[in-house]
Amino acid sequence: MKTEFSLLQLADPKTARSNDILRKCVHCGFCTATCPTYLELGDERDSPRGRIYLIQQMLESGKAAEASTVQHLDRCLSCLSCMTTCPSGVDYMHLVEHGREYVEETYKRPLFDRGLRAVLGAILPRPKLFRLALRAAGLARPLKGLFRGRLRAMLELAPLHLPAPSKLSETRQHKAASERKMRVVLMTGCAQEVLNPEINAATIRLFTRFGVEVITPPEAGCCGALPLHMGQEEPALKLARTNILAWAAEMEGEGLDAILINTSGCGTTVKDYGNLFAGNAEPGLAEKAVKIAGLTMDISEFAEKLDLQRTMNIPPLKVAYHSACSLQHGQRIRETPKVLLKALDFEVAEVPEGHICCGSAGTYNLLQPELSARLKERKVGNIRKTAPDLVAAGNIGCITQIASGLDLPVVHTVELLDWATGGPIPPTLEGRLAAKEGTGHMVHESV
Repeated sequence: MKTEFSLLQLADPKTARSNDILRKCVHCGFCTATCPTYLELGDERDSPRGRIYLIQQMLESGKAAEASTVQHLDRCLSCLSCMTTCPSGVDYMHLVEHGREYVEETYKRPLFDRGLRAVLGAILPRPKLFRLALRAAGLARPLKGLFRGRLRAMLELAPLHLPAPSKLSETRQHKAASERKMRVVLMTGCAQEVLNPEINAATIRLFTRFGVEVITPPEAGCCGALPLHMGQEEPALKLARTNILAWAAEMEGEGLDAILINTSGCGTTVKDYGNLFAGNAEPGLAEKAVKIAGLTMDISEFAEKLDLQRTMNIPPLKVAYHSACSLQHGQRIRETPKVLLKALDFEVAEVPEGHICCGSAGTYNLLQPELSARLKERKVGNIRKTAPDLVAAGNIGCITQIASGLDLPVVHTVELLDWATGGPIPPTLEGRLAAKEGTGHMVHESV
């Protein structure tokens, strides 16, 4: 792709990187076949190739972003399916991030849009505020018929009941149940800790059971993905820096074998910390970011290193595995979760169009509710075709999105791994497997 940036523009490292990315695009159009928004809307400007053109024109102009360009960039899910498909290796992830930062710097959004993004950026990374906001949304949910658009979408996604905070994740050190083989940090996250703290609890139980000491530094929190995807770079960097310093202290102390992430959207961002802090002037921070990124693993990657053994008498269950975009496209982890589930005697069903996003995509289901709803229906319809007993996924956003449109239990993959190897039945499954076993409780076998 031919570009025409000035030498002055190319003096900016971000523009220089975007220029290199743009030049790799050969306009082949392979990306259009796997782009969810293009498949739904049929508009070239809502395809990766179209957005690449729009970003090029916007950056080269040096002028404020135009409303039409902003609209099409906002519709991008950042699912990164296009990167899996692209034969030329176009780094669309970093290009669209730069485009969104440019929009945030140069474009003045309508007042409601500015206010909503500011509220989401302030609340979602802070679990206590998020919990209060969800309680308020739950009280207002019966009135959702009075609202439309994004406000209605927010009320519909608010859970009817919030689980109590997990006691496990409030403890910093979780010792191995047997001789310590490894020591890891678990990122407890922000939204997930409020929406489903059992995911962290199951993760801690699973790994400590197999000789892994799990550390959850209280200083660490949101990975920065949520503000980053809204073009809010500075808040994202601040959150990421806090994590880097907290985890580096553990790394430089007793040492770490891994930094574990059980929310794949966060994992994609943390694995990119090295790029995010490249050239940072703070002494030692860029180097620490690179080391942190290199140690980061999805929990399925780490679980593969352990000799997981089934110790529970669980009835035959057919699991529709939903591969989160951030896991299959962002981290290129596709088969590992399915292999782990199959090894523990779960029947794993392949979901048709498994490469297509469910429509959650961080804050997308709140900011683009109509498109998100269409993609959810598409995903739910494909899941139903497999006639499963339950659904498993590795990302809290996907779990929440799919569960809101499906009358089947939706759990995190790690909850099933924990259950099969000696943990309790996932709360979501309690009382919902009667047809299979006659009881929601399983019998523990002797090891």
